[in-house]
Amino acid sequence: MRKIFSSLMVVILLTTVLAACGGNSAGTNTENTPGTGNGNKLEGKSVTLKVFIAQPRFKEQYDKLAEAFTEKVKVEKNIDLTIQLELPNSDSAPQILKTRLASNDAPDVFSLHAINEIPSFYKAGYLEDLSDQPFVATLMDNIKSAVTSDDGKVVALPLETLSWGYLYNKDIFAEHNLEVPTTLTEMKAVVDTLNAANVKPFLLSYKEAWIPQLLLPLSVGALIEAGNSDFIARMNNNEGSFSEMSEMFNIFDLINANGTDRALEIGGDDGAAKFGNGEAAMWLQGPWFAETILKSNENMNFGVAPLPINDDPNTTLINLSASTSLAVSKSSKNKEVAIDFINFIMSEEYSNELFQSLMFNPTSTVHTFESFPWVDDATVFVKEGKAYQDPAIPQVVKDEVGKGLQSYFAGQLTKEQVIDALDKAWQSFNKVNN
Repeated sequence: MRKIFSSLMVVILLTTVLAACGGNSAGTNTENTPGTGNGNKLEGKSVTLKVFIAQPRFKEQYDKLAEAFTEKVKVEKNIDLTIQLELPNSDSAPQILKTRLASNDAPDVFSLHAINEIPSFYKAGYLEDLSDQPFVATLMDNIKSAVTSDDGKVVALPLETLSWGYLYNKDIFAEHNLEVPTTLTEMKAVVDTLNAANVKPFLLSYKEAWIPQLLLPLSVGALIEAGNSDFIARMNNNEGSFSEMSEMFNIFDLINANGTDRALEIGGDDGAAKFGNGEAAMWLQGPWFAETILKSNENMNFGVAPLPINDDPNTTLINLSASTSLAVSKSSKNKEVAIDFINFIMSEEYSNELFQSLMFNPTSTVHTFESFPWVDDATVFVKEGKAYQDPAIPQVVKDEVGKGLQSYFAGQLTKEQVIDALDKAWQSFNKVNN
């Protein structure tokens, strides 16, 4: 388990040695057929590896990863490696990647969402089988299942796993003697207390559509767990409707009526800085912004809590998710190096340093670092059984709800229109995938 509304793409070329490394990518790719592991077919050659990860906020960490891996393959395999690192924002990344895959211009390594995208990408034949790779044996079982295809093949490395709901400022809550609310009515009481103290209850940051979209998995997952267990199956058969999930607007309306100004001008990074500086007590956001928050305020004391949807405490639950995962393209002409790169990410020599710098959760037995305080907060709820697995909602539906909730916030769409758009988006998905 970062972003503006443009198709801005950050491309960083990390070169290591020899002027001859650059430029001749077409000839290089023709020669660089995958190795067998019984020898180095690429020794003395120049290789360009294209890596696509939709997390631009982690540019510094991925630059360092690329540099470390580049040095390793030069020393151990005598390969002159150039890593072309592409870090698009989360709003534009899905469409960019789909276009690249469809036009036979696939990155060698690319990120995708484990729950929402692996099934369709695997079905389309885009994902290399990684089942026999060393990193697979180290994966925690419950995480391994999230990157395993229906026919039992491990097809991605789980990079980011999450226990999330919303973020809250622990110091503000303590100052005003507030407890984490377990129902919508209790949340309203928290909001009233904060308003009376002239503290903004919620930070609003809807410039990027993926942020208001977060309401959807939180609401759908909670309501499925609380009783509507066949919702996903019925939607896949065109037998359900998001009108069954209309309670999500209750909490969304409460958040919007008690939030900071200029919501459609504030994106994720700006929101993280504002939240870190105490401009609001709560933020509809996940802990994947921890590193950015702490950059703005290293003493920020924040926690993770489940979002109340209604007055049934059984629906106030933590979302457990394996999200950002790394796959190797089935069509990669540099598979040997691409697979080595994947294994390096989960290696004992480098993985702890990488995951700690990203502030991600442990996913492997090689991870020995201590978990972070906000992870421990969420774990309390998980141990109490107050959690659910992230629902398998098609990415096209998530994209639609992000735009729909932006328009709803701006007064351009009604609840009914948003629901209708979501139903149609899922129906369109079914036409292509069923």
